[in-house]
Amino acid sequence: MDWQWKLLPLLTLLASFLFLYYIQDSFKPFQSDCSLLPYSHYWIASKHIVTPQGIISGAVEVKGGNIISIVKDKDWNGKSKQVVDYGYAVVMPGLIDVHAHLDDPGRAEWEGFPSGTKAAAAGGITTLIDMPLNSFPSTVSTETLKLKIEAAEKRIFVDVGFWGGLVPGNAFNATALEGLLNAGVLGLKSFMCPSGINDFPMTDANHIKAGLSVLAKYRRPLLVHSEIQQDVESYLQDEDGDDPRLYSTYLKTRPPSWEEAAIRELLTVTKDTRIGGPAEGAHLHVVHLSDASSSLDLIKEAKRRGDSITVETCPHYLAFSAEEIPDGDTRFKCAPPIRDAANKENLWNALMEGHIDMLSSDHSPTVPELKLLNDGNFLRAWGGISSIQFVLPVTWSYGRKFGVTLEQLALWWSERPAKLAQQHSKGAIAIGNHADIVVWEPEVEFDLNADHPMYVKNPSISAYIGKRLSGKVLATFVRGNLVYNEGNHAAAACGALILAT
Repeated sequence: MDWQWKLLPLLTLLASFLFLYYIQDSFKPFQSDCSLLPYSHYWIASKHIVTPQGIISGAVEVKGGNIISIVKDKDWNGKSKQVVDYGYAVVMPGLIDVHAHLDDPGRAEWEGFPSGTKAAAAGGITTLIDMPLNSFPSTVSTETLKLKIEAAEKRIFVDVGFWGGLVPGNAFNATALEGLLNAGVLGLKSFMCPSGINDFPMTDANHIKAGLSVLAKYRRPLLVHSEIQQDVESYLQDEDGDDPRLYSTYLKTRPPSWEEAAIRELLTVTKDTRIGGPAEGAHLHVVHLSDASSSLDLIKEAKRRGDSITVETCPHYLAFSAEEIPDGDTRFKCAPPIRDAANKENLWNALMEGHIDMLSSDHSPTVPELKLLNDGNFLRAWGGISSIQFVLPVTWSYGRKFGVTLEQLALWWSERPAKLAQQHSKGAIAIGNHADIVVWEPEVEFDLNADHPMYVKNPSISAYIGKRLSGKVLATFVRGNLVYNEGNHAAAACGALILAT
């Protein structure tokens, strides 16, 4: 047995060599067009790292696209060669935008996967879920989902998932809906008013009830554009000369009662989602809430009753008010509309108090011609706010007067959207999660003007042009790849397609 003891020092020495080789190999440079950083194993250090346990000063260790350790300063020696030290800049979980229209395929001149995801990366968005309409054809079947996937493959700079469409043509066809869900959509989306897209017609409570019964089996959400169209003519007084160039004229055509009527109808169905209900497991999500009065009260009551329901609003409802929109400036047209200043204050209060669950961009671009910028006719112009690159600084800039914290930004833009989209490896800087991270400087101001780099297809239609904002995005990491760094993008589009299983 003595020979075994004699071999022990040699075995120990060999183990040491192997360990050193492993350490050196794991930190050795690598070359990839997917990342602006020449390492797959490295540390991100900062004095302000936003974690679920609070803001810490320390470092995040990234390897193979995942977060493998998080250390505070007292446990961090900082001696590794592969350290990206951001000093006092904020290191936060990447934003997850659950409501974006990239219009690809079919209307890529409005926006496309390359331009939209480049803009997202420049804004700190690491994951977005693409809406099923405004592209052509709309994503309402397994065949149309396949077209969407093919259009996105190897053309996205951030991770992208897809909502499917719930329309009258498939709502009562459980086999068709199950096929769409089995093919990978993360949930469904429907409109309770005309969408403006011919192959995406509106639904009613019966369609939604049928959709929820299928979604219950998959435990996935239904997102609903909650407006019910009423008699537009009754709101316009032609004899008084309602001017279509006045925003107030457009505002009359989509009053808060449209949202209230839709949500009231929805709540006749969402009771089925309660524990023990026939659609338990399904979830209903009200998108882009604009009305902070009766509509919000109905949602709050449904939550108290135990309905499985959440609600989002968007930065443009929190940044702008109807009174300040210039005559003929159709960049501000969207649906539901931007309402008055008192309503904006109430939306902020509801968000701060937790009654509104999360934020999304509702990035809904088009070509400038359809915005009728020269004509300025609010009644005829295409509706939608182009915003995806600037939602982080907009939320921060307009939220500071309300006392918004970094932790709340992470909650509204990362943690809760991850839960809605069932992306359990995203939404927080936590061990085991994807290394989806945004680095930004909250105190740095910039003017959003023609000289500022914008990566969307049609930057001139953004309602944020001309604003001074706080919060400069320095860097964006997607699954450990540094995809954006101070005005530069990675050479290759290596974002992942997210398909539900």
